[in-house]
Amino acid sequence: MNNDLLYKIAITKIPKVGAITAKNLVSYCGGAKAVFEASQKELISIPGIGRTLAENIRHYNVLEEAEKEIEFIENNNIQCLFYTDEKYPHRLKYFNDSPVILYFKGKTDLNHDRIVSIIGTRTPTPQGKIICEEIIAELQKYNVLVISGLAYGIDVTAHRKSISLNIPTVGVLGHGLSMIYPHEHKGVSENMIKNGGVLTEFTYQQGPEREHFPMRNRIVAGMCDALIVVETKERGGSMITAELANGYNKNVFAVPGRARDKKFGGGNLLIKDHKAQLVECADDVIGIMGWKLFEENRNIQKQLFVELSEREQVVIEILKTENEVAIDKLSYVSKLQPSEVSSLLLELEFKGMIKTLPGKRYMLV
Repeated sequence: MNNDLLYKIAITKIPKVGAITAKNLVSYCGGAKAVFEASQKELISIPGIGRTLAENIRHYNVLEEAEKEIEFIENNNIQCLFYTDEKYPHRLKYFNDSPVILYFKGKTDLNHDRIVSIIGTRTPTPQGKIICEEIIAELQKYNVLVISGLAYGIDVTAHRKSISLNIPTVGVLGHGLSMIYPHEHKGVSENMIKNGGVLTEFTYQQGPEREHFPMRNRIVAGMCDALIVVETKERGGSMITAELANGYNKNVFAVPGRARDKKFGGGNLLIKDHKAQLVECADDVIGIMGWKLFEENRNIQKQLFVELSEREQVVIEILKTENEVAIDKLSYVSKLQPSEVSSLLLELEFKGMIKTLPGKRYMLV
């Protein structure tokens, strides 16, 4: 058994220890295993860890639960991604509230070059479904990964259309991987796993509890470059996800509808409040995101960089590794303060070496 993984899973099962606290513990102790080896006195000395949490860490038998989880993931070909792992979604990992562990069953890269989340109501109109399918069909040639929540309505419409076009698609679940909810979408999920997958932060025994779905929404919002709201009322999960995406500095888009049409009321409100860009077709998204066809990208000659400071060169080397990089990741990988990274990026842009993209993302010219 992978002992390192055992402790990583166990830390997520400690009562009253959420994502932020767990990461704090790992950081101060130097690793997941070290958290369980620390004395109660050492734990209490960590900022934010009081006596109650220290006692939970010391006395709850979470290792046994973690062993059962490992047995399940090994028997079901599931990847377990700790927040410090290379395969953990980079777009998500730099947010404080990102999950400590993600469980993934599938075959796609969760750090795909371009990721679009598509969300909406569980009871869409025929018009809403058609718009959703048309947007996905138009996005196909731009080599995107489509994310949604595998719920009724717009979510499953997005997944099904992606499957039909061989576009990789990932469903983010509000429960563990021992089941699929709603059960009617089990067949869809099985097809998704062939060229995409299903993803969750919940262990296999956890069911679809009401409070899990708002938690699921932050993954849908945090993993994407662009989030598209196709059809929704003014209240509901899609509006929560859009608010989260705005808070994460993602590009949010919304399909407009007729005035006073409640089915499109949420999208209209997002546009009216300047919390979403109006989108009628995929070209509206492509234009704002500045995406090119990959054939066009291959014809662009990268410049040779000279007369760079040592820290500018660090930033350039990171940008060389990916097509687009978020400022959060640049700061994390370079180990420089965000303010210093911002200053370096401005200098590099003045020198004509990088290009600023929507959502505080950057690429080499």
